[in-house]
Amino acid sequence: MMPTVALLGTGIMGAPMARNLLKEGLAVNVWNRTRAKAEPLSADGAVVAGSPAEAVENADVIITVLNDGEAVLSTMESAVPVLRSGQIWAQMSTVGLAALLPMAALASEHGLAFVDAPVQGTKQPAEDGRLVILAAGPESARSALEPVFGAVGKKTMWLGTEGAEGTATRLKLAGVNLAIAMTSIIGESVALTKALGLDPALFGELITGGPMDNPYLQAKLKAILSDDYTPSFAVRNAEKDTRLITEAAARAGVRLDMTEAAGERFRRALALGHGDEDMAASYFASFPA
Repeated sequence: MMPTVALLGTGIMGAPMARNLLKEGLAVNVWNRTRAKAEPLSADGAVVAGSPAEAVENADVIITVLNDGEAVLSTMESAVPVLRSGQIWAQMSTVGLAALLPMAALASEHGLAFVDAPVQGTKQPAEDGRLVILAAGPESARSALEPVFGAVGKKTMWLGTEGAEGTATRLKLAGVNLAIAMTSIIGESVALTKALGLDPALFGELITGGPMDNPYLQAKLKAILSDDYTPSFAVRNAEKDTRLITEAAARAGVRLDMTEAAGERFRRALALGHGDEDMAASYFASFPA
């Protein structure tokens, strides 16, 4: 039988994930702190809950897709009165390593199977159901999660049986680090082209079709050249992830100079008022305020 899913967090990623679950015939309860962001999903067949507890009470699988570890933990703690042994909690947000331990402890206390399952991909892959899911958790949870992960992703990489150890989150941090570095250098290169008195479009013409060309570069380049920063992954979330990455790197004893510099660029973009725009808007950090 198909599991009933409670999806907590219907933002840029959560809303399209919920729609893809519904398209595959799964029953889905959704909740969002700002209810108005969840309401449109009722037209797709979702049950919009008034609280996390209401959303998870009859669910077999609980998915959290929230901004950070604090939001995830507080949301799940508010649902404690109705949590029951045997439910599966797939934690699909990017929360960093330190946040996983209290989550796993909460899951263990209430008999939940905890699966660390962050995703690689942003808005468009989420809409297309083509995310890459990085998962670590008990073998017993995998059969129930197969139709869930299959609905939202093109591939699931199972990386072990212990979600609390953060194997999946560690790989996610490495993956998002590449996206952050690429976004920053694309913005800097376009800014340099402009500052040197050239049409920034010439940079795109130079790179397109060559060995350095790739779809990600083209997407960020298009955002900058068209001045369209509709968020696929917002500046404030990218800044948060740079902190998670650098914290993990420091504990591991490795220097990430480019990531630290990218974090400074994102913070300047935040100060300039671009926090809710796509992280390509870190382009503006290259110029005086």
